[in-house]
Amino acid sequence: MPPLDLVPLAALLALLVTAYVHPTARTELGVGLLAAAATLTTGILGGSEVEEVLRRLGPVVLFLVTILVVGDVCARAGVFVAAAERVRSASGGRPVHLFTGVFLLAAAVTAVLSLDATVVLLTPVVVVAAAAAGTSTRPGAHACLRMANSASLLLPVSNLTNLLAMPHLDLTFGQFAVTMAPVLAAVLVVEYGVLRLLFRRPLAAPATPDAPVARPTPLEPVPLVVVALMLVGFAVGSPLGVEPCWISGVAAVVLVAWARHRRLVTWRQAGHAAHPAFAVFVLCLGLVVEALSVGFLGDLVADLVPGGTSWLDLVAIAVLATVLANLLTNLSATLLLVPLLAPLGDTAVLAALLGLNIGSGLTYTGSLANLLWRRTLVRIGDAPSLRELHRVSLVATPLSLVVAVTVLAATAAL
Repeated sequence: MPPLDLVPLAALLALLVTAYVHPTARTELGVGLLAAAATLTTGILGGSEVEEVLRRLGPVVLFLVTILVVGDVCARAGVFVAAAERVRSASGGRPVHLFTGVFLLAAAVTAVLSLDATVVLLTPVVVVAAAAAGTSTRPGAHACLRMANSASLLLPVSNLTNLLAMPHLDLTFGQFAVTMAPVLAAVLVVEYGVLRLLFRRPLAAPATPDAPVARPTPLEPVPLVVVALMLVGFAVGSPLGVEPCWISGVAAVVLVAWARHRRLVTWRQAGHAAHPAFAVFVLCLGLVVEALSVGFLGDLVADLVPGGTSWLDLVAIAVLATVLANLLTNLSATLLLVPLLAPLGDTAVLAALLGLNIGSGLTYTGSLANLLWRRTLVRIGDAPSLRELHRVSLVATPLSLVVAVTVLAATAAL
């Protein structure tokens, strides 16, 4: 390993530790800037390469900032609470029906508002709804985590990994969704079946509700309409070359203006919801990973990339992506792996996304969403068990990956 490569490697380790510890925004920002500065002083990346990284990541980070604001306003408007109350009401006090409703709701929230909304905003609402219904909170909480990763396959905007991969795909927003829809459908069947099996005892226990089911909170129509129009905008704008960040940005501005009129949010709260320090942190991570990708780590991963797109090759790609995601987090792994797979075509890149999304649910280190999920549960006093996490993930992840790759290969062959 060239001595200069030790600097970005140490920088990456510092960034990963920071992501896992999740310190204050100021610390997160400081570590990110120091890691990027140290990497740039090596001269591994030239000015044009730095400009290319920032140009490529800029729209992705802007989308992250704006979609976080959209999700926050929806939460302040009570959209998640109202949806969870309706699921509880429709369940009729039956734990299995409540779990099924939560599972589908988590999948929908992930697909539309990205996985962060599911783990940070929906999970605590689901836990409260399950507790109020007098049933175990564990099945619903784990459904949120599994769907945060696995259901993020559907749309380019469901996960930052998808957005990072889009420039390397010859697909529009709609074509991506059509291609991944059958894959997601198969994965949902597997995930639902595994969760039903592993949580069969708490789901079979009779519910002992704390109180009768009250009339659900009214659903605010404005956030729902804006989000629906945002999705339409993604689909219409993609063939025209319009980046999703501009559409989500318009949606965020409209929702913040509406919420301010309703006195639901201040400008300061909206700015905090955007998590600007984390946005800079992601840009710094991109620079560090780019430096590693042109060095020894890029060569090492390139040697492991299969040379074709047969079913076995696609399985190997998905497994490689899973391993890298759990070693480096899925964002870092995407930046490193996807450019190497691009010459093999769309199917190879999509196979990598299976590992980067589904596979990242294997351990806590696979996805920042996993760590956010755990912190959310700890914050509300319902800390998850590490043993239970892996009891679920070690069964669900391999099964879902194999099924997903098989469906993707079959779809590509048509």
